[in-house]
Amino acid sequence: MQLRACSVLRSRFRIFCGGIAAFCAGALLWAGAGPAGSDTQSSAAKSRQAYSDQIQQHYRFAFGKDQISAPGNAAAEGGGFLPPNAFPSASYCAHCHQEAYHQWRQALHANSFRTPFYRHSVNILLKTKGVEFARHCDSCHNPIAVLGGALDTSYSGDRSFDSDGVTCMVCHSIQSADSKEGNGGYVIGIPAVMVDAQGNRIPGMVPDAEILAHLERHSKAVMQPFYRSAVFCEACHKANLPPMLNDYKWIRAFSAYDEWQASKFSHQTPLTFYSADLTTCQGCHMTRAQNALPEPGAKDGTFASHRWLAGNTAVPFYYGLDEQLQKTIDFLRSGNYLNVDIFALRVDKTQQIFAPLGTVPFHLSAGQMVDVYVVVQNKNIGHSLIPEVRDLYEAWLQFTATDANGKMIYRSGFLQPDGTLEPGAHSYTNRPVNVIGDFVDNHMVWAIHSVAYDNTIQSGRSDLVRYRFMIPSDIKGPVTLHAQVNYRHLRQTYLNNIFGADHPSYPVVELASGRRKVSLGDNWPQAPLPDANPDWMRWNNAAIGYLDELQHADAVDAFKQVLRLRPDFKDGYVNLGVAYVDWEKYQDARAPLEKALMLKPHDARALYYMALVERRARNTDAEVADLEEVVAQYPDCREARRELGISYYQQHRPDEAIAQFKALQAIDPDDLAAHYNLAILYRRKGMKKEAAYEAQQYTIKRVDPGAPTYSLDYLRHHPEISNESVPWHVHAESIPQESKAPQANSQKEMHP
Repeated sequence: MQLRACSVLRSRFRIFCGGIAAFCAGALLWAGAGPAGSDTQSSAAKSRQAYSDQIQQHYRFAFGKDQISAPGNAAAEGGGFLPPNAFPSASYCAHCHQEAYHQWRQALHANSFRTPFYRHSVNILLKTKGVEFARHCDSCHNPIAVLGGALDTSYSGDRSFDSDGVTCMVCHSIQSADSKEGNGGYVIGIPAVMVDAQGNRIPGMVPDAEILAHLERHSKAVMQPFYRSAVFCEACHKANLPPMLNDYKWIRAFSAYDEWQASKFSHQTPLTFYSADLTTCQGCHMTRAQNALPEPGAKDGTFASHRWLAGNTAVPFYYGLDEQLQKTIDFLRSGNYLNVDIFALRVDKTQQIFAPLGTVPFHLSAGQMVDVYVVVQNKNIGHSLIPEVRDLYEAWLQFTATDANGKMIYRSGFLQPDGTLEPGAHSYTNRPVNVIGDFVDNHMVWAIHSVAYDNTIQSGRSDLVRYRFMIPSDIKGPVTLHAQVNYRHLRQTYLNNIFGADHPSYPVVELASGRRKVSLGDNWPQAPLPDANPDWMRWNNAAIGYLDELQHADAVDAFKQVLRLRPDFKDGYVNLGVAYVDWEKYQDARAPLEKALMLKPHDARALYYMALVERRARNTDAEVADLEEVVAQYPDCREARRELGISYYQQHRPDEAIAQFKALQAIDPDDLAAHYNLAILYRRKGMKKEAAYEAQQYTIKRVDPGAPTYSLDYLRHHPEISNESVPWHVHAESIPQESKAPQANSQKEMHP
């Protein structure tokens, strides 16, 4: 079967590569398995060494000997530098991989370095701190430049690689990416499209005819099993700001990888509110589809997308890549990623909340003050909404209330005439600040000392948003309530910084929405809305929102409503226990957790929280037994490893505690509890060097006790947005009733 598959692939290659293969057959670079191939490898090795030696003579190693990419982490196999021309170009790969090349050319990887959006901030870094600091960013945005030694004032070589960003042979030359550090935490091998008969990588380009004759050796050179894992993506989609960059301390910048690992899609933790099939980054961002152009990498007529569709609409919009832009918008609008539920109503600040709307009767009169509760569920995203650089991207909740004639009663989350988002909007963004409490604009991450607020919805969790407004006395009912999550890449003020105020409006995409009508007078239960979550899930999502806002009593009441509707729902009892544990009412948590374990013995999620209950009750043997069982079922669960290490520590079992904290560091090398406890444990064992290292890591990675002062300074000077820094807050009326507010349909220009 394997021989037949290779034969079929050869036929496909020859159909559209025959002419090129004939042309290349006489090429000087030959990749045969005999002496000629060995000579090529030897010659390339000598050439690489000579190039590396030449670069090192003048290269500024600003952060340590041989640290070529620091403050980044990119490295070449064997150390040293790689000549940029050692990387076969993407156009060379396009000889045969036409579909892959077509998609890649429009994708973010191909445009990772050249775009004005990236260049704007990195150029500020170059001018203010020096080119060597840009290695931190370019380890992911321009790997060939970093590994080629081009990030140095002494470099004067060809820089044609800048326009290709992350090329085919950057990703397909990576040999390992297991550092867990991010910031380009990969090791690139000698760029090769083939290996010889002994499995040695043959550097550079080879004739297409030679590839056709040895497809299995081509595949071995350019594919690694871990390319299909989330760890592969982690190398760049996890970032920190090290002290060598900011002259301050270590700060976590972002980690889509850690967020995925904590989600229901990773199957590496039991501590999620919902379950789902195992899905990696590639499962969402490299989905298979029918290829339009010849593509020998296709299987059964489909090809894994090399567009890496995600949230970046700005780059395809700027370059006029209409196909990529439309596919990106379609991706953002597909997949049932979010659920927007207009969940509840409270009238005249009474204690009674009518929820879930549509299932309970209530009375509404003109002249009353109402609170509307909107629940936004991160239903099917494997990371937060939104991930990574929330200081540049904008996602927000737009809410309107209109009367029967479409007259605006209330609105929040609208775009102002200058294109900026109104300050009081409920936004999924953040506000990093510097040492004097000013907003760190232009993505100058090296200046960040604190974050005034950081609003997001983690995977599988929910956000509960409150709006308060008056029902006008002269209203013509019914009242239509509409909530939608909008997304823009990038925020208007950053676009203005790059282009000035005079530039086209960048796309705003509606990700999800919900709508309900409420009548003046009596409102009676109605049939469920199409595609609405079932009532138990509506309560569950509201409870999760309450829990994340530290509204524990309301969370407990909402989880009890879930159990009223689903009395045999195991996770409902666990959720109730979680709320009590978070509320530090450990004894109250015992009964629902015991009920969950009765419904499903050995349930890891219930056992984890039961262990915390047993700890407070001083039942140490039961505590340890529960955590050991969780770790046995989920060896990559950070929380279980951490708590088991603490349990062993408290029981004076130092070797076992050390083993758990080291295992935790293998999952997350930045875990503060691991650093802190290992520093103590190593010191007690007389391992002074190891103890000093862990203490130093704890000190540099813990939150600066003075950092909140910088945030408070910022919020004090910006009261219009300080509301967003409070976990529980209300968006009160933002426009006077008598003002001539825009009609509801005037918002249509917000949608591309």
